[in-house]
Amino acid sequence: MTVSKPALDIKPLSVPIGSGVNFGAEVYNLDVENLSDADFEQLKTALYQKQVLVLKNQEGLSPKAQFELTKRFDPGADTYGHGKTLDAKRSVLHPDLKTIPHQSQVQVIGNGFFSEYEGLQNITLKHPHHRKFHKNPIPDAEDADFTRFFRWHIDAALYDLDPPRVTSLMAVCVPHGRRQTLRYDDGTGDELDVSLGTTAFVSGEHMYDILSDVDKEFVRTSKIEYAPHPYIWMSNARSFPDGLGMYSDNLELPESDLPLIDPAKIKILPMCWKNPLTGALALQIHPSAIRKIHLRSGVVIDDLAEVRRIVHRLQRPAIAPRFVYTHDWREGDLVLFHNRGVLHSVVGAFAPDEKRLMRQCNMAGSEAVEGPDS
Repeated sequence: MTVSKPALDIKPLSVPIGSGVNFGAEVYNLDVENLSDADFEQLKTALYQKQVLVLKNQEGLSPKAQFELTKRFDPGADTYGHGKTLDAKRSVLHPDLKTIPHQSQVQVIGNGFFSEYEGLQNITLKHPHHRKFHKNPIPDAEDADFTRFFRWHIDAALYDLDPPRVTSLMAVCVPHGRRQTLRYDDGTGDELDVSLGTTAFVSGEHMYDILSDVDKEFVRTSKIEYAPHPYIWMSNARSFPDGLGMYSDNLELPESDLPLIDPAKIKILPMCWKNPLTGALALQIHPSAIRKIHLRSGVVIDDLAEVRRIVHRLQRPAIAPRFVYTHDWREGDLVLFHNRGVLHSVVGAFAPDEKRLMRQCNMAGSEAVEGPDS
């Protein structure tokens, strides 16, 4: 007698009453190791409609299967999303990720000491703390109870390589119980109650939808030029307290101090990226890496402080507390997110003995992002 497998079950995310989060879903009954074409097509449609999917009960999922699922959204992709930039010790990304030896597209992130994991030996992981990136961090005496958005971003090299379509995050080992208050510390009094080590998401489509008509026209017709080797370029600069961009204190590295620059590899991308399924526009800008704004008229805004002011004004309304989804991680959660349709941020301040191990996978896009006119 053949026993049929349970049907794929997709449910809206549970969010607090009054929340403005209008994206995301939980997925049950999915065998990722043996994923049928029909189930993948249903999953793909759900991802582009919902932007963030939480695949529950994926304990034991292999790094290989995680890679294969992530790649399936962009079969022509193969290189890790940041290429070899992780090898640059001056990069702000360098300390945070370790590569699985037998699956180079999958990175390990987390907190604490692990004697062995997937071929990595005696590794000490350190959760990114906002004090190493923010200009005015929360005082140490308040560190256990309060935290911030570390850095709102898109997973992307933003130099040479195209942004990944999809990122997957797998929770292997996570602490439970402790919560923190996330402070914006920007004069608004905005706060969020969050679980320790949450990942925060906001919808780029919503970010676009709530703009004024004038601003919508501006973002549809303007482009962002990103700094060359941006994660090295920004390494001495410091972030706003809301994690949404940088102070302009002339601390960025000059081009003479960067690796060799190929002008053809500098990325000038649309401010708005088109959803490949629905055609909806998302305001997708990595605020920490921006360098210039190119207007439709041909004018280029190259005053860095002004560029940052403009982008922060456009993005800040959409990271208001009621629009942020903060995921409460459970072991076995595999989160897929449409990297070309959401922004996300690391959050949290861990004690040294609070152990956490996660796996991240994304691949540089095989095709450029689609803008409003694509």
